[in-house]
Amino acid sequence: MRIAIINEAGAEERRVASTPEAVQNLLADGHQVFVQTGAGQSAGFSDSQYQEAGATVTPDLASTLGDQGVVLTVGDLSGQELTALTSDHLVIGLFDPVWDARPAQAVATTGAAVLSLDLVPRSTRAQAVDVLSSTATVVGFQAVLMAAERYPKLFPLLITAAGTIPPAKIVVLGAGVAGLQAMAIARRLGATVEGFDIRPEALEQIRSLGARSIEIEGPEGQETPEEQNARNQAGLIPYLAAADIVFTAAAIPGVRSPILVTETMVDAMKPGSLLVDLSAQRGGNCSYTQADQEIEHQGVTILGPTNLASGMALSASRMFANNMVNLVRMLSNEGSLTIDRKDDVIEPMLVAIGGEIVHERVQQNLASATNPEVAS
Repeated sequence: MRIAIINEAGAEERRVASTPEAVQNLLADGHQVFVQTGAGQSAGFSDSQYQEAGATVTPDLASTLGDQGVVLTVGDLSGQELTALTSDHLVIGLFDPVWDARPAQAVATTGAAVLSLDLVPRSTRAQAVDVLSSTATVVGFQAVLMAAERYPKLFPLLITAAGTIPPAKIVVLGAGVAGLQAMAIARRLGATVEGFDIRPEALEQIRSLGARSIEIEGPEGQETPEEQNARNQAGLIPYLAAADIVFTAAAIPGVRSPILVTETMVDAMKPGSLLVDLSAQRGGNCSYTQADQEIEHQGVTILGPTNLASGMALSASRMFANNMVNLVRMLSNEGSLTIDRKDDVIEPMLVAIGGEIVHERVQQNLASATNPEVAS
């Protein structure tokens, strides 16, 4: 297959969809790889490294895309010139089409097929191509480093001649990949860490990292989701009030982030404390969060970073690229591109083919955008 690696259009995006090491694997599988000049520069990979790996470095987007093949990108091609795309191209990237279908629709109008990595299914077989988990690993790590730099207190317990410094108290809400990684790194830095998740099975994962699991007692009978949320929010207030730093990391692909920290809960936090919201891209887990902004409320600082993975672009790119090698192997049938509509990994990620949007939830997104009555 012909595989194209292009420059990312996003001004803040430093990652690249494939690395020289991944290029070697793709070439060893018998594919041709074309890399747009400068594609890996922000991630620490030079054109000469790609050439040494065996790729063809091309001067512009059109020559990189060619007239057919697989296009690997981190972002959704917003801001890119799409005229060179044809019905013989398959574009793979993070389009987030259930949240905003317009970037994927723009590519679909060229006739190119679209696979969105945000829609990777949660299955054992799909783990090899799960860029969301790979990205979340980097995000959780970066979030703790950001907090450690911003918070004016050391993380570990230190007993010195100048006195004893108590450890920082950290609470992490949401025990997905990013939340668990944040817990692990904070623990390694010496902080005391408590974690919470509404899923009972996540509590053991929290404890396995050396953190304390927060368990909020529920009623003996059943309760509605709204009642459960209110109970959890009330039960978390004492933990947030005692915390130096709070991380929130609850995200649902394609929909608005759930509110975990209300105004009342922020009011209970002590002045000087810090909240880092890792779900700011879709509204945030805190009522006060604003994407990529620093908000201060009654002495509490609230950060809403949306592109932490780019802050560690080299490692993030390597993980992303390895996922892409695995995905290309799933798509390759004796060296030819095959989009198997019956494949339990490929079909859930397929957004468009033959100029048509074929993913049901993306179709609903487009319908609701053009007809508000559909959304209601």
